Parts: sequence; structure tokens; C-alpha cells
Amino acid sequence: MLVLLAFIIAFHITSAALLFIATIDNAWWVGDEFFADVWRICTNNTNCTVINDSFQEYATLQAVQATMILSTILCCIAFFIFVLQLFRLKQGERFVSTSIIQLMACLCVMIAASIYTDRREDIHEKNMQFYFMTKEGSYGYSYILAWVAFACTFVSGMMYLILRKRK
Repeated sequence: MLVLLAFIIAFHITSAALLFIATIDNAWWVGDEFFADVWRICTNNTNCTVINDSFQEYATLQAVQATMILSTILCCIAFFIFVLQLFRLKQGERFVSTSIIQLMACLCVMIAASIYTDRREDIHEKNMQFYFMTKEGSYGYSYILAWVAFACTFVSGMMYLILRKRK
């Protein structure tokens, strides 16, 4: 049982780390001489432009930002609730509240990655003065980590739903 508990905790911490990296790091869209994410665009390592309300489709990027931040916060809250439930639940009860919060984190990261997937081309075309080098780019590792974090938080949320507290 102790090994299972250690695996669950490690898996949850890994999911949270993936969410932090995907949210913070600047690699959602990358190319040879540029990288961009939902926070800023860098045409080289010294020329970065922060994304602000002067961008067209700024509301779309704000939605991605907000849901990624929310998913990270919810994942951390779910971990703390899990630790509390380890000490407060009676034997045989399920970790339902932890599961619900973790699945909400899963939903938020899915929404963020889906919005970015769908609207990326429109954002780049409408802001060509900032994204002039990005036509030859591809999705970066932060974007991929967001989708991996979606899968991890989903599996974690389902594990908490199935898991019962034992002695």
C-alpha cells in the first residue's frame, strides 16, 4: 500500500510540474529563430515582445492564459486536499473531492490547449507585425507538455475516483 501511495503522490507531483512548465515556459510555437507562447513572442533571444491588449485576438490568448493558470492552481489544491483526506477520511471511503478537483484541472488544461490549437493560425495572421517569422514554425514542447499534462491529470483524477482509503 505504501508503494501505491508513493506512486500516486509522485504521479500527481509530476502532473503539477508538467502544468507549471507548460504554463510558464516560452515554447508553444517555435521555429529556427523565434519562439512564442501565450505570454510573449521572441524573434531572437534579445528581442522579446510581451503580449498585451494591443494584440488582436488578445481575449483568446487571455482565455488560454487563464485556463492554464487555473489548471495549475487546481492541480496544486487537489494535491493538498488529497494529503488532508489521507488523515481525515474513514477507512473504505473514496477520494471523491480530490478526484473532482483534479478532473477540473484536467478540463481546464484541455480547454486551454484546444483553444490554442484552434485559434493559433488566426492569432498569427491578425498580428503579422509580431508573428512575421512564424509561418515556418511548429508546435513547441510547452504545447506538447500541456497535452501530456491533460492526460496525466485525467489519469490521476480517475485514480482518485477509484481509490479507497485503507489502513
